Amino acid sequence: MAFLEESVAPEMHLEADGADHQLLALSGDWTINTIAKIEHKLENLGVGKDRLTCIDVSRIEHLDTSGAWLIHRTRGRLEFGGRRVGLAGVTPIRQTLFDEIDRHHPPRYTPERNPFTIVGFLETTGRQVVDAGKDGLAMLHILGSLGMVLSTVLLHPKRLRSISVAVQFDRSCIGAIPIVALMSFLIGAIISQQGGFYLKTFGADIYVVDLAGILVLREIGVILTAIMVAGRSGSAFTAELGAMRMQEEVDALHVIGLSVTEVLVLPRILALMIALPLLTFIADMAALFGAGLVTWAYLDIPPAAFLVQLQAAITWQTLAVGLVKAPFMALIIGLIACVEGLKVEGSSESLGKHTTMSVVKAIFLVIVVDGVFAVFFAAIGV
Repeated sequence: MAFLEESVAPEMHLEADGADHQLLALSGDWTINTIAKIEHKLENLGVGKDRLTCIDVSRIEHLDTSGAWLIHRTRGRLEFGGRRVGLAGVTPIRQTLFDEIDRHHPPRYTPERNPFTIVGFLETTGRQVVDAGKDGLAMLHILGSLGMVLSTVLLHPKRLRSISVAVQFDRSCIGAIPIVALMSFLIGAIISQQGGFYLKTFGADIYVVDLAGILVLREIGVILTAIMVAGRSGSAFTAELGAMRMQEEVDALHVIGLSVTEVLVLPRILALMIALPLLTFIADMAALFGAGLVTWAYLDIPPAAFLVQLQAAITWQTLAVGLVKAPFMALIIGLIACVEGLKVEGSSESLGKHTTMSVVKAIFLVIVVDGVFAVFFAAIGV
């Protein structure tokens, strides 16, 4: 019959280690069952021990991951004060434990939030610019890898995973038709109602047809669809790839020699580039249908007159201007979603963070791309 040994309470005390140095000596059992008794004292040790340069762990009898993590965190907080703090009396086995903790979580200490300063603002701005540059490089890396894989698929069409493309197309396009059509219908109706309300004052209510037709076909239809796709499909892509990263399925693909871009990225982006133009066309038709109903009910413009005026106001070029933007927006959404998904680390917090960032970045860049196209079409007179 075995008996459990009684745990020894952890202790700590400061010892002089030279004229300008102090040593923090730890003793007792530093395990998950005992560290609660010493954690508060370590927190109150503070960062003001400017002479503390070493933590001695040679007198510790039992040490597990929880105790090693507490020592690691204390060391990081002390190092934040500006002086390097080392570990002494570490056995090879314990050194391996400390190395693993340090590899996954380097020592760091988060200070209390300071009041606003110009220097802090410039530092934050600089960090955000650097992060944006890293995101841009990551997108270019995925884009270059996608180009290489696409060229290989064109030379060997059998390597294209058509079933994966079809599945992603079904999720991105077929499943999105109801919400896209409903939202576009409402937006078209609102544009006509608001435009008719003001134009009727000047007796020009018939021109609400021109307003709705041109605005929907050139801008509103494609940008509204892209935003909804970014929030729906883009977030789904990020969550799927992030979950695969957390479960080490992406690493497994590398191990068995498969290309992550070919297996995971290409089917999603290709399906999205096919789906978004189709969804944009459906959104345009739904918005025009909503505009026609509102002008009929609110402005007494019958459907026949609406169609005649619409035919005079728009051309095939008007529709093409909106549709030609869709594949580029789909490419941007897919790239951002895949990049953010592959950046997920092994925690649910990281998954939620990168999914949110995927949607925010995709919507921002979709609007930027739309502005670039607007300037381009205006420059060529379209």
